Amino acid sequence: MTSPLRRAHHSVVALAAATCLTLLTACSGGGASDTVGAATSGAAADGSGGTLNLYAFSVPKVGFDAVIPGFNATTEGKGVTFQQSYGPSGDQSRKVAAGAAADVVSFSVEPDMTRLVDAGLVSSDWNDSAHHQGVAFGSVVAIVVRKGNPKGIKTWDDLLKPGLEVVTPNPFSSGSAKWNLLAPYAAKSDGGANPAAGLDYISKLVGDHVKTQPKSGREASDAFLQGQGDVLLSYENEALFLERAGDPVEHMIPEQTFRIDNPVASTTKGADVAKAKAFVDYLFTAPAQTVLAQKGFRVTDTAVAQKFASSFPTPTKLYTIDDLGGWKKVDSTLFKKDVGTIAKIYDAASK
Repeated sequence: MTSPLRRAHHSVVALAAATCLTLLTACSGGGASDTVGAATSGAAADGSGGTLNLYAFSVPKVGFDAVIPGFNATTEGKGVTFQQSYGPSGDQSRKVAAGAAADVVSFSVEPDMTRLVDAGLVSSDWNDSAHHQGVAFGSVVAIVVRKGNPKGIKTWDDLLKPGLEVVTPNPFSSGSAKWNLLAPYAAKSDGGANPAAGLDYISKLVGDHVKTQPKSGREASDAFLQGQGDVLLSYENEALFLERAGDPVEHMIPEQTFRIDNPVASTTKGADVAKAKAFVDYLFTAPAQTVLAQKGFRVTDTAVAQKFASSFPTPTKLYTIDDLGGWKKVDSTLFKKDVGTIAKIYDAASK
């Protein structure tokens, strides 16, 4: 059963999509998964400080909506309004590369940012050490089940129970899908040491249990709430969002899972580069990091993270993208269309 808050969310999405061209002409060409709208952050956001266009993957809207008012309270952010476009990470990245006018970009995975670096739209030093390698917030891969966990799901192996259906987005459009698959792959391959074992698990999961492949992490959540599937793979922060909204779900963090690092940057071609950079800088400040942690994100400021440590379980083993050789290797060997081993598994399952 969908909660009143979730039903309201669907209404807002529909209204935002209907007014897409009015609010942000750069979002033309977007799919039905786009959520577009203006952030209203109080009297200070009257437009006197200009407007920033934010293109982001679908899940962190709750975080940005909470952080923007704090930015508006700063000298740099006074009077700044935001036009926000949300959708599948890969799709959002490709839109900006194709000419959508973005000032700030926030993606699920690094390759979606690298695309814009290669296009000359994001500075090559976006991931310098001063800004935690360009990651202001992230999460871990979680398993989301129906309230009461009627299927008794506890481990990655449980996802392969006969007849069980798993909801996770399609990795060709969604960054969330890549993280969701990397978690069990890393666990089953001993951090990439035995790739055959990891791929065998992914083949069984995708071929026998993944029947629903939405375009984004948020669409996957919506599909699960509407009754599709028995298990949802998602970000921990998204699971917390659903639970706090009153939806009849609960989540668990597997003993072995994957750390999610979500990159953010200002663009080099925006209408106000300095203002966009100021907003990105603000995301790394203690006030913004505190708000993001309150919204369920694992933040990168050490002091703030320690204050919220009790809210975020510590897995027995938390793999990172570096454990698998970095995104350049992972994307080319696992996810590249028609070439990557996991991409081939998805192609075979769709035939």
